[in-house]
Amino acid sequence: MNFSGAKKTDMSAAEVRIVYEDASLLVVDKPAGLAVETKRVAEEDLESLLKKRYPKDQSLSPITRIDQPVSGLVLFARTKEAAADLSRQLNEHTIRKKYRAFVSGSFESAKAAEERELRDRLMKDGRNNSSRVVKPGEKDYKNAKEAILFYKEVAPGELVIDLKTGRHHQIRVQLANAGHPILGDYKYGNAESVAETKEKGITKLMLFAEELSFRHPVTGKEICVRAD
Repeated sequence: MNFSGAKKTDMSAAEVRIVYEDASLLVVDKPAGLAVETKRVAEEDLESLLKKRYPKDQSLSPITRIDQPVSGLVLFARTKEAAADLSRQLNEHTIRKKYRAFVSGSFESAKAAEERELRDRLMKDGRNNSSRVVKPGEKDYKNAKEAILFYKEVAPGELVIDLKTGRHHQIRVQLANAGHPILGDYKYGNAESVAETKEKGITKLMLFAEELSFRHPVTGKEICVRAD
């Protein structure tokens, strides 16, 4: 797992790494710094690179998305039928997404690798491209969206995360709110995590989308794809 890298990534279509491919879908290993899709005319994104590589796929579209600083697996549909079925699975939360994160400090679970839950309500601020946890009693609480994830601390500061909802910056915000920001995260980090990031020479967000599980839109077979 490579956690080094610059903030911005310039790639050719041929350099995009395909982890799984068939006639209905693609699973791609996105590098950190490359947006899945963007409205900026001058900025390349993963979707446009894939459309260059697969020019005959008129319906190519992303199903899952990860933040631009995050590396790891992204699921694309190649047909309208696959897009409809996979989008349904996503809305029903049956596409399983697992991440690995390296955070500041340790949760110090009572048992090794004990699975625990973080459940919050998040409010997105589109003007600042950020989200925050809203507490009960705050005026925005009813309008905030529920965010749920499960995590296991497999080593001090190393988490495996089972993401149940897909809110804006969810993992980053929830872990920061729990007192353990992700290393390399200057947007949501605290003084301790920023200091540790600099001390360790970390140059990117230490969050990786490492596993996707879903039902194939044509065969119905359970597919599980893992990145190296």
